[in-house]
Amino acid sequence: MTDLAADAERVLATVRYVVLATIDPDGAPRVSPVFFTRDGRDVYWVSSPSAHHSRNVEREPRVEGVVFDSTVRVGSAEAVYLTGRAQVVPDGELEARCAAAYADTRDGVAFTPGELSGEADIRLYRFEVDRWEVLVRGSDPERGTGTDRRVPAPLG
Repeated sequence: MTDLAADAERVLATVRYVVLATIDPDGAPRVSPVFFTRDGRDVYWVSSPSAHHSRNVEREPRVEGVVFDSTVRVGSAEAVYLTGRAQVVPDGELEARCAAAYADTRDGVAFTPGELSGEADIRLYRFEVDRWEVLVRGSDPERGTGTDRRVPAPLG
């Protein structure tokens, strides 16, 4: 049987966008695609504090996300679902968090604490993931049940 954690790690290593779900003031969901980096159980993204999803995170830190490749053929999708809490990284933690968030520079994207503090228009956000789940297709020859479902994967 294929290891679910290995499946999740492969998706997280190859897909660079997470569709982030936050909660609007009226309780409605708000989804936003954001470029992310990852260090263990932490997912990072950069955004303006005035962006709709950033304001939602400031008010309500509960978030969810899904990482998937939308270019694959129908029936061959792989996805990783994330659940946890998010917040803007405080200035006092920026040096350590930037080092963690941008340790992998293969995408050529890295920000410095100076670019994410003071008068800067953008900030670093940290999504502390407490639950990882992997999409198991209903037709999966080893784990399929006839219905697509989410299965917990031990990550981080």
